[in-house]
Amino acid sequence: MMDKLILGRFIPGDSVIHRLDPRAKLIATFYFIMIIFLANNAITYGILTIFTLLAIFLSGLSFSFFLKGVRPMLFLILFTVLLQIFFTTGGKELFAIGPLKITEFGLVNAGFIFMRFVLIIFISTLMTLSTTPLSLSDALESILSPLNAIKFPVHEISLMLSIALRFVPTLMDETEKIMNAQRARGVDFSEGSLIQKMKAVVPLLIPLFVSSFKRAEDLSDAMEARGYQGGEGRTRYRKLDWAKRDSISIGAMALLTLFLFLFRR
Repeated sequence: MMDKLILGRFIPGDSVIHRLDPRAKLIATFYFIMIIFLANNAITYGILTIFTLLAIFLSGLSFSFFLKGVRPMLFLILFTVLLQIFFTTGGKELFAIGPLKITEFGLVNAGFIFMRFVLIIFISTLMTLSTTPLSLSDALESILSPLNAIKFPVHEISLMLSIALRFVPTLMDETEKIMNAQRARGVDFSEGSLIQKMKAVVPLLIPLFVSSFKRAEDLSDAMEARGYQGGEGRTRYRKLDWAKRDSISIGAMALLTLFLFLFRR
């Protein structure tokens, strides 16, 4: 499962989505997550789905990458959907087992919740797959730069985000190596009850924490050896450049919002 986690992984490319300014992608992603709550019927969710699939197509990335992004969250999604099915009332009652009832409104609401989860994961995955962690960090720092006037640690927050995104895949790979070493010693992570599976994971934590602290120490030594002293006076090799295509992408988000308002009930 660890090798299927794609958070923080960047796949190089030269598509329209890859060439967008990271600030445009960051703004568009968070804006999409906000306006998705405007959808309240099949038509509006259909519009959001078409928009998401079009963005994926323009990225030139394989759809399998986006399915891999959903898999780690599948249990949470299904659990939430089941709660909506059995505990949301309204409409015609279709089935009942004691206090648990399945109604038309519950099924429809569960379907909308499922679509909301999947679309948010798809759009977030699209941003991380098409943007390097360093570019995302620079974009966040640029967007939040007005907060420097009130002494908000914008650069430090952006640096922490960049480091976190950069080392998520590394830690997942390290976890997979430790699990393989444990399997070679006879540990089975797939059999037994839920409690037994949780106990089997415990031996992974100590070597993973030790490895993480060692990597953090090595990173701090490397930053200190290179004279890192914070964001003041820092220069960048790559400059952010807002182009016409970035304005068009923001305009597309505004048009999407207009369609959602027109077709929502």
